Amino acid sequence: MKGMSTRDHRSSIVVAALSAAFGAALIQTTAYLAVMISADRMAEHTSVRVALVMVAGVFIIIAVYVGAIVTANTFATIIAGRTKTIALLRLIGSSASAVRRSVAREGLAVGVIGSIVGAVVGLGLTVAAIRIAVATGAVPDLSYGTVDPLVTLPVVIVVLSTWLASWVGSRKVLSVSPIQAVGAAQEPTREEIVARPVRNAVAGVFFFGGLLLLALGLLLGLVSMLGFPVAFFGGLVSFTGIVIGAHRVMPPVLGLSGRLLGRSAPARMAAENALRYPERSSRTMIGLVIGVTLVTTFAVASHGYSDMILRAQASEPQNYRGVGQILAVTFGVVTVLIGFSAVIAAIGMINNLSLSVMQRTRELGLLRALGFTTRQVRGMIVAESAQLIISSVGLGLVLGVLYGWAGAQSLLGAIPGGPGLVWPSVPWPVLATLAVGATALTFAAAQAPAHRAVSIAPVAALAVE
Repeated sequence: MKGMSTRDHRSSIVVAALSAAFGAALIQTTAYLAVMISADRMAEHTSVRVALVMVAGVFIIIAVYVGAIVTANTFATIIAGRTKTIALLRLIGSSASAVRRSVAREGLAVGVIGSIVGAVVGLGLTVAAIRIAVATGAVPDLSYGTVDPLVTLPVVIVVLSTWLASWVGSRKVLSVSPIQAVGAAQEPTREEIVARPVRNAVAGVFFFGGLLLLALGLLLGLVSMLGFPVAFFGGLVSFTGIVIGAHRVMPPVLGLSGRLLGRSAPARMAAENALRYPERSSRTMIGLVIGVTLVTTFAVASHGYSDMILRAQASEPQNYRGVGQILAVTFGVVTVLIGFSAVIAAIGMINNLSLSVMQRTRELGLLRALGFTTRQVRGMIVAESAQLIISSVGLGLVLGVLYGWAGAQSLLGAIPGGPGLVWPSVPWPVLATLAVGATALTFAAAQAPAHRAVSIAPVAALAVE
């Protein structure tokens, strides 16, 4: 469809590229880690080899899962702002099926370009990093081999998820009437969203079913490493339930945090906006929730992993010789993953926040026409950003601590000399840094679209196409 702007193309290609780069880097890093551990005496233990295979599989699944969710969410945000363009094409004679096929082809092209560029960049950075690490003595000089063929997996997944997001996001073409071309594009209201019993039921089944699997994996992990894959899929399924039901989960959380900002007109408007258009607010929030959850999960899991291994080493030192270097390498890998996860969350959040505000130019122009001052409109956007921070960081920290603890506990709960069931090992400095960084980033990201929104005269804003 010719109507997608250059800005829209740039935003979706950047997110697709980042998702593919994350997946490629994660899979290649896992291959390097496998070489390092296989060359160490610790690899003689069957439990170490089993743990390595499990962790490698988990990293691959996380890479493709995050890539699919973040890419689909960004493309869905873009499609949501194009209802009027779609209606205009219908008005001049295009059929709904033709327009929908055009949107799907556009999504496929964006996915192909973004994923190929991202995979090349991700692989290049990973190869450069391992060579620098070898040159500086940070890791042993081993034969790390060539590129892992599995790096093609995130490329394919990002392409498919972008195409699927464009296809699903354009389903509203079937219900858009040509007369809507003369009005403003509207997001589904709260009443329309609530009236989706099948989607709500599926979200509930996924969430509560996933929590049951998570609990089962924790218990099984006390006697066998097989508890880890059960707990991991439980976490994945429960989080998928949150993503599917985001339109029911996110707006109330945003509304609650909005009430903490006071009773001023901008704060009240920000709180009401979160509830009035649930899909819009949940799309803006879910990207940051994914990022915070992912970073927290990696941090808590690696901290718990290290703590449990060191306790087991103190109990049975003869079985854990050479564990120090493995822990150091593991922490290095996890630190890189945390950084990559933070970058993906940041870019995804900035894209969605900017697109969300820019697509509301008419709405903001109407507020100006009704008497809102420039300062009040800017205050409302900043208040919405504050809601986003409080809600996303709070929810992401809770989920990340739960998933990270469950991962480490189910993986190592049965190792020889291990401590058994332990409390979550939380790296508070890392989480505090995450919260501060997310706050600064979100407020910074809000400034450009806020400035653009208030710099347009009310009459011009109401006339924006």
